[in-house]
Amino acid sequence: MDPDALPRLARAYAVFGTDWAVGTSPLYEEWSLGIADDAELLMRLAALPPRLQQPNLLYAAARWEGAPLEPFAALRPWLLAHWDAVVATASVRSTQTNEPGRSATTTLALARLDGPIALLETGTAAGLCLYPDRFSYAYETPEGVRTIGGDRPRLVCRVDDAAVVPAALPDVVWRAGIDLSPLDAADPDALAWLETLVWPGPDHDRRIAGLRAAAEIARADPPTIVRGDILDTVADVAAESPRDATLVVFHSAVLMYLQPGDRERFAHTARTLGDALDRRVVWLSNESQGVLPAVDAQLPAGLRTSGRLVQSIDGRPVALAGQHGAVYESRAFRP
Repeated sequence: MDPDALPRLARAYAVFGTDWAVGTSPLYEEWSLGIADDAELLMRLAALPPRLQQPNLLYAAARWEGAPLEPFAALRPWLLAHWDAVVATASVRSTQTNEPGRSATTTLALARLDGPIALLETGTAAGLCLYPDRFSYAYETPEGVRTIGGDRPRLVCRVDDAAVVPAALPDVVWRAGIDLSPLDAADPDALAWLETLVWPGPDHDRRIAGLRAAAEIARADPPTIVRGDILDTVADVAAESPRDATLVVFHSAVLMYLQPGDRERFAHTARTLGDALDRRVVWLSNESQGVLPAVDAQLPAGLRTSGRLVQSIDGRPVALAGQHGAVYESRAFRP
């Protein structure tokens, strides 16, 4: 065993608890800190392939197998007793968190662009984030609540600057996605797994409601989803989009699952895709700090990003976006 494996896993679980689950899922925060200090569970995790060591996947697989939503002291004996079943579920499932709430922050980025817009999402799962134009939004600003979208399923997002709220929804004329293992929003098992990936906590019911609303939209108007590796297929799928639309290639918390070299390979493809296709292509990224070093190098000094994704357009950071779409902070990025 790699001598650094246990300290690395302990740090990863501690950070998941203190930086990501804190304030959003008190239970996952406590579970994570408990595992970070538990030598036996860390040893079991270290024996697994890296993909199966992820807190998100471990917790969802445990819940799928019936884990109690109770403090770590109660979870621990259950997890030890059901370890093989949890690992078996994790082995055939993925952390395909399809969070429609992120459409609230995607819409704010799309509002900066000339339409009409063609959307291509890499790492799309069931494609539930491909419909930013099918929701309405309530943006809570320092100057009061501003709404757009009329009578549609509503998402709520807190912004630090009313000026970023657009007057209208984006004009999306084409949408497609790429995923290694696409999910079908019409498949009850797939939807049940996506719901299991939603963290228990104060935001749970709101997120489940958004997930179900997006699944209903996707069932009525299924997106085009291509099965494949985003590194190999993005250019071919992009070429199928209408040339008279601004093509936006976007992703949220996806590149973190790639190796560093593959992240840079994808970033290079995204940066140069417009030249390759001889048309306007926008790269819209929402990834945690540490995933794209060239983007991180442009962050304002001292900016705290915990619990936020760094939103960048064409490799330039423009805002911090809440991991589940409930917050958008852009003031720190303005002159």
